[in-house]
Amino acid sequence: MGKRIFFLFLCCCFSFGANGQIVLPRLISDGAVLQRGVELKLWGWASPGEQVILDFNQQSYITQTDQHGNWTIMLPPQQAGGPYQMAFRGNNLIILQNILFGDVWLCSGQSNMELTMQRVADEYPDVIKNANNPFIRQFLVPDKYDFNNAYQDFDAGQWVESSPESIDEFSAVAYFFAQEIHQKYRIPIGLVNAALGGSPVEAWMSEDGLKQFPYAYDELQQFKDENFVSRIEAHDRNRQQTWYKQLNEKDTGLQAGEEWFLEHTADHNWEKMEIPGFWANQTLGDVNGVVWFRKKITVPKSMAGQEAKLWLGRIVDQDHVYVNGEFVGTTGYQYPPRKYKIKAGLLKEGENTIAIRIINEQGRGGFILDKPYFLAIQNDTIHLTGNWKYQLGGKMEPLASPTFIRWKAGGLYKRMIAPLLNYHIKGVIWYQGESNTKKPDQYDNCFPALINDWRDQWKIGDFPFLYVQLANYMEETPSPTESAWAELRQAQLNALSVPNTGMAVAIDIGEWNDIHPLNKKDVGKRLALLARKLAYGEKDLVAQSPTPEDDRFRKKNVVVTFRDTGGQLLTKNGQPLAYFEISADGKKFVKASAAISGKKVKVWQDQIQNPVAIRYAWANNPATANLYAVTGLPASPFQITKTPTQPSKR
Repeated sequence: MGKRIFFLFLCCCFSFGANGQIVLPRLISDGAVLQRGVELKLWGWASPGEQVILDFNQQSYITQTDQHGNWTIMLPPQQAGGPYQMAFRGNNLIILQNILFGDVWLCSGQSNMELTMQRVADEYPDVIKNANNPFIRQFLVPDKYDFNNAYQDFDAGQWVESSPESIDEFSAVAYFFAQEIHQKYRIPIGLVNAALGGSPVEAWMSEDGLKQFPYAYDELQQFKDENFVSRIEAHDRNRQQTWYKQLNEKDTGLQAGEEWFLEHTADHNWEKMEIPGFWANQTLGDVNGVVWFRKKITVPKSMAGQEAKLWLGRIVDQDHVYVNGEFVGTTGYQYPPRKYKIKAGLLKEGENTIAIRIINEQGRGGFILDKPYFLAIQNDTIHLTGNWKYQLGGKMEPLASPTFIRWKAGGLYKRMIAPLLNYHIKGVIWYQGESNTKKPDQYDNCFPALINDWRDQWKIGDFPFLYVQLANYMEETPSPTESAWAELRQAQLNALSVPNTGMAVAIDIGEWNDIHPLNKKDVGKRLALLARKLAYGEKDLVAQSPTPEDDRFRKKNVVVTFRDTGGQLLTKNGQPLAYFEISADGKKFVKASAAISGKKVKVWQDQIQNPVAIRYAWANNPATANLYAVTGLPASPFQITKTPTQPSKR
């Protein structure tokens, strides 16, 4: 697949060249934001030996294509501003309109960077309403992969100005970041959004960068075999189609004469289940397949006939929703919030019926706790928690997960990053790591390697690389426990040793029941704080969360000194310090007492003598961790282990 597409791409370029046509990369197009303040490379393709002229700002710049039809023009540094016009002349003429010079930020990672403003629109309605800002623009990189060829250009994509009509497709984290930077410095901000949900760090690394990691490099070589990939895709497709075919055949609720989605289906013999919750924890037990739920609600006259919104929290895995027998919406996997619109005229005064067909492929199926479940019209709300009737439609063996080929090592780099390398950027904001929590020890090396790899590939110096530490997620554990998420946060903390990096701590703004927390505004603001210091030169700004700077292991306690405190550590809401743990052997940890003294924290436990390790906020969800800087930023989770001589190893 990859070689064929790449060949067609080259043929396309050279067919233009054969006719004397200048071709520009999609990044250099109407509405582009180009990096200010640096000598700028503009490039493209034409026929071999063709003269290309750029007319810009009353100056002309002339170049000639090489034997392969490649050309470049170096534009002197430009001040922030615009809009400008650019005209490229060869045997054809291309005029670009509405060009700005400002700062270009690459926004990459996985789903928490990819998550759009549309997903958080109900949290920030005023932001959506007031999103008219032509000086914040996004280029959305298509979600594509290739294992064989590093691409020179994208096959789609355009620059889009921020507006209430376009803002839905902007990365939420990136938009809030850009908003902060633009408000502070009044310069245009270009966001190159190259992120993909579920992607591990290895997928974003170049082939050269992967060579130091044999497990990932070997995976890339394996997936270069297009026949191998095709066999996997065919096997996964056939397995899934067979499973769903059998499911639909088994599902009693879809059989003629049954049709459990209909308004007047006889459900008086159905059992009851408390919603929200997982059916594995209730009388149905741990089954996979399809389960139907029904609930009758009474709609008052004031709500009847009107358009309404139906919120059904989050459901594992797939749902089909009906109101009074009419289909109103479906969601194909567990993570998106269920927000469905009920058209005017469907609700009637008195009794109405909601029916939900839930398909659960594997694991525990059901309704996620602590999410909104209601039917609403303006200020009138009918809550939908409580007892629902349910019936098993058909039981199935679990469906194994597909092979997510696009997440394999190197594939996203070659298709989503390689075409960017000529485009000068100010820096990177990065939100990723959830997909590497199964092997956090690998991340300790891979993540710094990614940073260095990208800097090597761009060849523009150690640009700022700002990233988000994993947010708190999953149920809180009351006792000390091991945590892969905590280990990965430690790897992210360790990456601060790479020059010109910054880490936004997010353990206080996640959600226990959602891997995609909705508070993206604070994430963007914390990344912007880091940018103000590392990219914009506000040297005295305290932008980083507190992290350990020095430690002293003593007979009865450990004293840790923190950097980036703003002069003083404190506890949130004035409560005693929580989530400190201590160990006498480095393996078994127990809860510890802790006390603040300026920039220091003393940690101890009366039963522990000669401690050898301490840790803070070491959990998937350290929700009650409360060590903060006076600046309001939460301290990073960490583990420190004593070494034979001071200072201790962190």
